[in-house]
Amino acid sequence: MELIENEKTKKERFKKSAESRTINVLRALKVLGNCANQNLYNYHEYEINKIFRIIEKKVLETRGKFETIDEESFKL
Repeated sequence: MELIENEKTKKERFKKSAESRTINVLRALKVLGNCANQNLYNYHEYEINKIFRIIEKKVLETRGKFETIDEESFKL
């Protein structure tokens, strides 16, 4: 019974943390989007590409942390 409660607590903790952190990421992206206002900011295409390359790289790295590796199906 304690194991089930522990798993439930871990699930609740994940849900609370993941939701909060996702909201923070979405807010940060919205604020970043404000930089697209050319009346206030001057930028070059290469700068935008650099920004989104690093964002996309970090998204892929983070997603990879959630994917499990099936070691038993590994072959050379």
